Amino acid sequence: MPFIGTQPQVGAYSKLDAITTSATATYNLTLNSGAYYPSSANHLMVSLNGVMQAPQDSFTISGATIIFASTLASTDSIDFIMALGDVLDIGTPSDGTVVTAKMQDAAVTTAKLASTLDLSGKTVTYGLTDSDMPAGAVLQVVSTHVTDTFATTSTNYVDITGMTVSITPSSTSSKILVQVIGQAGNLTGGYMTMVQLNRNGTAIAGGVAVSNRPSAFAMSRPSNVDTAETVGGVYLDSPSSTSAVVYKLQMKVQGATGTFNRTGRDVDAGYTPRTAASIIVQEIAG
Repeated sequence: MPFIGTQPQVGAYSKLDAITTSATATYNLTLNSGAYYPSSANHLMVSLNGVMQAPQDSFTISGATIIFASTLASTDSIDFIMALGDVLDIGTPSDGTVVTAKMQDAAVTTAKLASTLDLSGKTVTYGLTDSDMPAGAVLQVVSTHVTDTFATTSTNYVDITGMTVSITPSSTSSKILVQVIGQAGNLTGGYMTMVQLNRNGTAIAGGVAVSNRPSAFAMSRPSNVDTAETVGGVYLDSPSSTSAVVYKLQMKVQGATGTFNRTGRDVDAGYTPRTAASIIVQEIAG
């Protein structure tokens, strides 16, 4: 805004021009012979007869004048009047003068950000931990993919080579989503081949064994020895651990020779292909 006379010096400390007292309470305030307009009495330090005066009590301000609470005499002496400038208005800071410590927490909001930010050459970190993620969020994924074949004549479960994966949960509340897919068959038609999902040495996710019906996660029983069937499934596990959890796929046969990732026999290379298998495990925030 425009000013008549000397414009207030933002944030400056100035000694105003000397004033000669007389039989009045009101005096003009000047700085370098120009009228000076303080923002309030609280912006002035006034010494009268060697005694500091209390703003508002001993004097008030009206425009560019100071009004003492009582009439002065010519024998009184206004020792000095120091103006503190417009101390509540710091104006525009100089370039490079505002440091991080002077910024209020959360002062920079999305409303102050440009709609497009160029972060090329910068490293962006989020500062989030797994515990900050909402329930159901995927925290990590581990997988294995097997292309080799496997065969067994064991009537007890044995590990299928390569079909093993390890994951270390970040929290005991996390769940592990296990997905398994593969192909199983038998060199003798009509014989059953069973697979089992195992976690740290314990069978999981299988059906309940009853009488002579064993537990299995999945099974294959093709009538034709030249074919195989898809085996596998999905299981949401709750290991309640922050140590390494090892999942593996195991296999056993009812009889004859069970096969994995191949058909029962190689009678025609064009129509009896070898297949691949995978285990994928995902940690899900609890």
